[in-house]
Amino acid sequence: MTKPECKARDGEGAPSPAHELKAAMAGFVSDFKDFTTDIQTKLKEQDDRMTKLDRKSMISGARPALATAASVEAPHQKAFEAYLRSGEDDGLRDLPMEGKSMSTAVAADGGYLVDPQTSATVQSTLAATASIRAIANVVNVEATSYDVLIDHTEMGAGWATENDPSTETGTPQIDRITIALHELSALPKASQRLLDDSAFNIDEWLAGRIADKFARSEAAAFVNGNGVDKPTGFLTAPQVDNDVWVWGNLGYVVTGADGDFNGADSLIDLVYGLGAEYRANGTFVMNSKTAGAVRKLKDNDGRFLWSDGLVAGEPARLLGYPVLIAEDMPDIGTDATAIAFGDFGAGYTVAERPDLRVLRDPFSAKPHVLFYATKRVGGAVSDFAAIKLLKFGLS
Repeated sequence: MTKPECKARDGEGAPSPAHELKAAMAGFVSDFKDFTTDIQTKLKEQDDRMTKLDRKSMISGARPALATAASVEAPHQKAFEAYLRSGEDDGLRDLPMEGKSMSTAVAADGGYLVDPQTSATVQSTLAATASIRAIANVVNVEATSYDVLIDHTEMGAGWATENDPSTETGTPQIDRITIALHELSALPKASQRLLDDSAFNIDEWLAGRIADKFARSEAAAFVNGNGVDKPTGFLTAPQVDNDVWVWGNLGYVVTGADGDFNGADSLIDLVYGLGAEYRANGTFVMNSKTAGAVRKLKDNDGRFLWSDGLVAGEPARLLGYPVLIAEDMPDIGTDATAIAFGDFGAGYTVAERPDLRVLRDPFSAKPHVLFYATKRVGGAVSDFAAIKLLKFGLS
């Protein structure tokens, strides 16, 4: 035992209080040094990670905004996400988002325009939905209505010799068809707890719910809408026998059987009942149940009139023309016009405003949050000569 250690002990060999205090202090200092060293090491590691993230964000910042679905760091999308989750609109107020007075500037007046990424998602889903929209003429407008000008008469013409005076000929007649835009709305809801979950992708959820609702509502209206606060469906237009067709009506061809086919000749009559200028862009429209019956039809040589697409994504064809399956078309029945054929790009026009508005309502359905989404859309027949119908009847 060393001399200092001997002095530090009493007669019984136990360590003195002073020695214990020194030992405790030495241990504390040592532990504290280790602790501070560990903190400094962790801070340095954190700094290194943050430096790497900063570099990555600088690199990603050079990419175009909204390049991918995961690019949620764009200021407008972060602000929109915050508005959907919590109703916080400070970020939206500071952004140059497109707005209309008394309708989209503040939440109390009607909500905000959906950010470009979400709106594009809704539109792409609508375009992919099997409805008349897929083959109709779709235009974007900023007004409350859209006018289609139709010239359905021919100018007069005459032959003249070199010396004979020219005579006055007839002038064309222009018709104006006005397509009013109507408000289409959806009201999905979610619990606030679900919105607070950071793993929940609210953009995709909201876009999917709205797109599904809008697509089904539009598809039904474009076929059967009565024009009252909704588009005017092409099947609600006046219908006459194609042999006595006049402008303002849709012509129909009869099958010659009550609620059934009488062979396949009526389909051929339907195709050639349409003018040659429209026939080149013709498309059959029917629902799945009707398509199942048509697939069984054969010509006089026993060949099926229906043929499936040769490549993925290509529509089936009937008599060489594409087929659109629209489930809102009526089933085959007595005097039902269950099949349409025509150039819908010329015959039916869909007019819509390109913006989509969303209003957040956290009060009306507590503990859920309602999202009131609206868009404006209209539709109507724009050329009565471009669409013909097959009527399952005798006359």
